[in-house]
Formats: sequence, structure tokens, C-alpha cells
Amino acid sequence: MGVLTGAMVLAVIPLVLILYKVGVEGLSTINLNFFTMDEPTYRTTEAGYRAGFVGTLYIMAGAIVMAIPLGLATAIYLVEYGRGRLAGLIRFFTDVMTGIPSIFVGLFVYGMLIASGAIFRVGFSAFAASVAIAVIMLPIVTRSAEEILKLVPDEWRNASYALGAGKARTIMTTVLPAAAPGLATGSMLAVARGVGETAPLILTALGSQYLVTTYFSNAQGAVPLQIHSGATQPFAAGIERAWGGALCLFLFVLILVIAARWIGARANKRA
Repeated sequence: MGVLTGAMVLAVIPLVLILYKVGVEGLSTINLNFFTMDEPTYRTTEAGYRAGFVGTLYIMAGAIVMAIPLGLATAIYLVEYGRGRLAGLIRFFTDVMTGIPSIFVGLFVYGMLIASGAIFRVGFSAFAASVAIAVIMLPIVTRSAEEILKLVPDEWRNASYALGAGKARTIMTTVLPAAAPGLATGSMLAVARGVGETAPLILTALGSQYLVTTYFSNAQGAVPLQIHSGATQPFAAGIERAWGGALCLFLFVLILVIAARWIGARANKRA
């Protein structure tokens, strides 16, 4: 117990130090202007991350629509229908995609949608960034959903069949409602992973210091991109705002993780 407790303390120390440092540096920067103003220059003190927050909302909304339904459908196929080589091949590529560095995903989307001679030329945009983030989220959603669906007892499926329901109806009315809390948890964790990605956005969204409301055209801002840009320039005001953006991003991810754990805990109690 002593060894395990010491290991736990050592594991928690970096998290506490990160939270303390980001909180101390970023809390003084966050105010109304931080959420309602753009950042025309790094040296000005009256500026904010409005472009980044709106851009992140655009990008993540598109990524959620692309990744979560497809990931859930893939998991349903693997658990309820998948047999043989095809299912094994899907699982293999899902595992491979989980370990691919995110910068490679950005390069892939850049070559497919943005570079000269791209298959579908759309240019730097929120759409291209959404595709990259969706590719990162997809294997997380698929693998977590597959494991959750496997936990639904076969007796429940058999009872549904005994009442005359077909396979599709059994999945929709018995399996998915029973697995819903776990599916929501896995999806939220995938969103938490995607919202903090920076490398793919450099190659797909490119970034913008001004508010951009288009989705399929024009370079788009994002909070991770503004944090990266602000932290690497020499002006104190820009660096302070980078700390504020980091704190907001940290709190958002923390809220998603806590909500996912809470949903999972309530589901376990009901079980």
C-alpha cells in the first residue's frame, strides 16, 4: 500500500503543478474582453480570443458530426454483425489509427484537401480542420463504443428476440438504450482528445486572428493555434493571453472528463 500510494502521489504531482501554473498565470487574463474581442496584434493589451473560441466551436461541431455517428455505426457492426476477416481488418486499422501521430493526420488531410493537386480542393478552412480532428476522434469512439456494447448481456438480446423483435429493432430498442451512458462517456472523452489538438490544425485551419464565420472557405482560427502563436512571440500581452487560453482549454477538457466520469458512475449505480 505504501508503494502504491507513493506511486499515486508521484503521478498526481505533475497534474497539480500544471493546474497551479496555468491557473496562476491565466486567471488574471480572463475577462469579458477575452471572449468578445479579437487579437489584431500580440502587443496590444485590449484583445481577446473570440476568433479562436468561435473557430474551435465550428471545427469541433463538424468533427463531432463526422466522427461520432460513424464511430458508433462501426462499433455496432463489429459487435452485432461483424464476423471473419472484414471485422478483423476493421479492428486492426482502428488500432493502427489510434497510435498514429496527429501531425501525420494533418499531413494526410492537407494533401487530400488543401495542397496543389489535391483530390478535393477546399483550401485552409474549418471544414478541413474538422476532417482532421474527426480522423483522430474516430478510432477512440469506435473502440470505446465496441467495448461498451460488448458489456450488454446477451440475455437481453435473446429476450428481445423471444418477444418477436428483429435484430435491427433489438439493437435500437434494447442494446443502444442499455449502452447509452457508456457510449456518451466514450464520445465525450474523444471530444476532449480532439479539442486540444494543435498539430493537425496548423496544416488544415492555418489560423486567423480575426473572426471568421465561413466553414468551407478561408483560414480559421482555433484556441490551440492562438495559444501556440501567442506563446512563441516576444510580447508580454500576447504571452499572458496564451496562458488565459490554456486555462480555458484546460477547464473545458476537465469539465468533459468529469462529466464523462459522472455519467459512467451513475450508469454503474443503476446496474
